[in-house]
Amino acid sequence: MQVIAIDGPAGSGKSTVARTLAKRLELPYLDTGAMYRGVTFATLRRGTDPDDVEQVARIAVECELDVDQDGEVTVDGVDATIEIRGPEVTRAVSIVAANPAVREELRRRQRDWAISRDGGVVEGRDIGTVVFPDAVLKVFLDANPEVRASRRSKEVTELSYETVAADLARRDALDEGRDDSPLRAAKDAVVIDTSDLSVDEIVERVMERLP
Repeated sequence: MQVIAIDGPAGSGKSTVARTLAKRLELPYLDTGAMYRGVTFATLRRGTDPDDVEQVARIAVECELDVDQDGEVTVDGVDATIEIRGPEVTRAVSIVAANPAVREELRRRQRDWAISRDGGVVEGRDIGTVVFPDAVLKVFLDANPEVRASRRSKEVTELSYETVAADLARRDALDEGRDDSPLRAAKDAVVIDTSDLSVDEIVERVMERLP
């Protein structure tokens, strides 16, 4: 099974890079962040408090979740592609993602996805460290906070730059500080600062490291 793991914080460019890399290599692509957002969407849609650990864990197991190659996300038969990127889900996703039972369930789904496809390009926050520690290539993308906030504010046009920057800082603290699979680069990952690089330049650097 040939897995390429792309990890990094929000705004580092990992989704765009992973999707572009998958297309060039003609490999399946999975956005695991969309899976956590999907469970968060299901949680909010059912009126459940994201801090309710047991109930959210149950939702993670029960919900029907589909993330396709083009980034379209279906949750319990509902197209949630736009909603999972909205401010309500964004505010709550790090809380849901810190739930150990949620992480366990989604890791199981992610591994099943890769096994059924004999690998692929998988991006997230713990792919190289926890989900696929034997990936053929592990990449960790990062960028300075100002660049990351600028990129994300262009995607979330209804929020100001200051609001987006504050939200990214909060999410970084939650993701890096959680007990279960915190956000960090794997020891054998290729670390790339994307602050001053184009998508094509980043992809080329990744492809140069392919075995």
